[in-house]
Amino acid sequence: MSLALVQSRALLGLQAPAVTVEVHLANGLPSFTLVGLADVEVKEARERVRSALLNAGLEFPHNKKIIVNLAPADLPKDSGRFDLPIALGILAASGQIDAARLAGYEFAGELSLSGGLRPVRGALATTLALRSAGESTRMVLPPGSAEEAALVPGTEVYRARHLLDVVARFLPPQSPGAQGDGADADAGDGWCRVQAAPPAASAPADDLADVKGQAAAKRALEIAAAGGHGLLMVGPPGSGKSMLAHRFAGLLPAMSVDEALESAAVASLAGRFTPASWAVRPTSSPHHTCSAVALVGGGSPPRPGEISLAHHGVLFLDEFPEYARSALEALREPLETGRIAIARAARRADFPARFQLLAAMNPCPCGHLGSHQRACRCSPDQVARYQGKLSGPLLDRIDLHVEVPALPADELLATAPGESSAAVRERVAAARERAVARQGKPNQALQGREIDEQSGLDEAAARYLQAAATRLGWSARSTHRALKVARTIADLAGEERIGPAQVAEAVQYRRVLRSAA
Repeated sequence: MSLALVQSRALLGLQAPAVTVEVHLANGLPSFTLVGLADVEVKEARERVRSALLNAGLEFPHNKKIIVNLAPADLPKDSGRFDLPIALGILAASGQIDAARLAGYEFAGELSLSGGLRPVRGALATTLALRSAGESTRMVLPPGSAEEAALVPGTEVYRARHLLDVVARFLPPQSPGAQGDGADADAGDGWCRVQAAPPAASAPADDLADVKGQAAAKRALEIAAAGGHGLLMVGPPGSGKSMLAHRFAGLLPAMSVDEALESAAVASLAGRFTPASWAVRPTSSPHHTCSAVALVGGGSPPRPGEISLAHHGVLFLDEFPEYARSALEALREPLETGRIAIARAARRADFPARFQLLAAMNPCPCGHLGSHQRACRCSPDQVARYQGKLSGPLLDRIDLHVEVPALPADELLATAPGESSAAVRERVAAARERAVARQGKPNQALQGREIDEQSGLDEAAARYLQAAATRLGWSARSTHRALKVARTIADLAGEERIGPAQVAEAVQYRRVLRSAA
């Protein structure tokens, strides 16, 4: 047989379009040609496959003209994931394995020069995309990738450690060394079916009790965690903003299986997934020198940025005004929609970006505006320029603004440890359950008519909110965001309707930036 077909998958964002690896052996001048819009690392597969076949003791058709086509031709292909299907296609076309037995399987894996299989990026993302599309297939993957892919319920995944392990499964039935179906393989074999149970989620190491004082900031963290709201903390250096932010993920409710899969799929696509991170809310904290592409995603092929890696988790931006203006303004659309579309001339990719934004900043360049301990040495013009780095539309999209003042030394040393993260998390989980039971989503995700239908605002509270919005000159977005915060405060208190007390507390969390004038 001179023509063989092997199935595989490409990765385009979080989608996994099918790729058919077609291998044709013909008479003519010996050559090895690879076509089908392959990137550089895919074209380098020619040398890896040749060496792997020879070092594994298999026959490489040196005297044939080898043509490998990765179909469809207009779909970009990258990474070394096609090494294994290309090698199997050559073996099938040359009659060394049974091409008919390859039907129903899909293969991915990078080959070492000795024939060993190395993990590939995005294994979990691939199987999750297949499940979302309702497709069913048997995946053959290297160690590491197979265990990752098997975390998706309902998938049939086989692990192979070496090229010879795969070859032994697809030899013609009468050939010496031919083996049976992979489902009957022993777990200690190089080939086996993987049925991985999701590992238990690990408890966060940092506890909120480590932060002394700062009752107002802790209250704001609790409201943000319960409702899925964004939070901006403003205070002098050393007041505890970063400590609070790094403990925020420990206040969030436990992830559902679907949330854990979506978060893990993005991490898998970026090559960052580890079993220890399963069902743990991610916290991304990029340095303020990062570019807009690093923050929101991009490149060719498009890769997820920090906002997508923080999907169902926390994006913490310390020194908020020091980020590039273009990077900060790029956050505006994802904060509203929970998704980011990376559009390039050659292709487009959509990534999820349902993150909670936590930002921390000083009130002025020296950091001591409004402090009772140290005098501010900044001029009004310097303060205005510093705070002006943050646009009004961006600040408008952050639900909670809270001041984090510096604690006097005597209060810091004498204050007992505060409430633990576990105690706060119980209240947060209860409030989140009330919101989801009522409307099917957290309060922050309410849009349009849903805000009016689910707010439960009584008449006195409505008059209070209207007066505050008029007096403070709020936009419609600010008014709605304050209303959603008030709904969360009511959920934390176990109240069905929003009263004036909840609205008053929500109003105080808008715009705490001070003026030097």
